[in-house]
Amino acid sequence: MNLNKKIISLIKRKKMKLSIAESCTGGMLSSAITSVSGSSKVFTMGLVTYSNQAKISILKVPKKIIKQYGAVSVQCCLAMVNNLSKISKSKVCVSITGIAGPKGGSKQKPIGLVYIGIKVGKRVVVNKCNFKNIGRIFIQKQTVKKTLNLLIQFIKRDS
Repeated sequence: MNLNKKIISLIKRKKMKLSIAESCTGGMLSSAITSVSGSSKVFTMGLVTYSNQAKISILKVPKKIIKQYGAVSVQCCLAMVNNLSKISKSKVCVSITGIAGPKGGSKQKPIGLVYIGIKVGKRVVVNKCNFKNIGRIFIQKQTVKKTLNLLIQFIKRDS
């Protein structure tokens, strides 16, 4: 059974709901989840909040967080996942923000830097990942794969 099917059956068994807010993956994670038959029983919403404005207006990320730390930061990822939880009322929430390239990186924030936020109930974790810069699609796919693996671990641990 592949990862997305495992996640759907795990969330279904635990009678929970899943919501996702993604930026650099552009809906790829939501697509992976909704490609599974029966995902409608657990998947509440997938938001692609790609721009800073979308993060601010839809996810209510405070402007000062983006101004002070940037959209690709632990602080922004944390605000995204916490506010998604309030908006969606889902027990399982995921947020993703990062730099997929090929442009936009810096010494402090290189291409391939991604933050993945996961919230299950009241437990929240933000993972910092540095994927190899071997192309935009590679970084996006690695982010989705990493997120699915983290989700399985996190949901199982919440049992």
